[in-house]
Amino acid sequence: MKFYQRLAFFLFGLLIGVIFLIYFLGAKAESRNVTFCYLPNCRVLKDIRNKPFHYSEEASAVLAESWIDTLDIKNTLTYGDVDFSKSNIKEGNAKLYVISGKTQNNIPVVLEILNYEKKAVLKTIQKE
Repeated sequence: MKFYQRLAFFLFGLLIGVIFLIYFLGAKAESRNVTFCYLPNCRVLKDIRNKPFHYSEEASAVLAESWIDTLDIKNTLTYGDVDFSKSNIKEGNAKLYVISGKTQNNIPVVLEILNYEKKAVLKTIQKE
């Protein structure tokens, strides 16, 4: 058997193996609701979302206004962008993260979140 025939059989088998892994392991990850966060922005947002979430008095006062609600906060914590130049600052036992996003009405919003070891607290909400 010549080299190019062996190479063709090898590549064909490799292709079948990769398709098998993608199909079965991908379905297994989706059924268990597993997400793969390797980038810093994704890791910070996932860490904040997985902790008990609390609101400060200032944030609760802004939420009482009609331009933003808790669904906008959750969407910002899912799809927002962390500003690392202003974030990861120690404030007592917590780290401050500044996250920018948009409301459902396309109003730019900036959230300041204190990320403690066991909880996350929304400190302020600002229109950008």
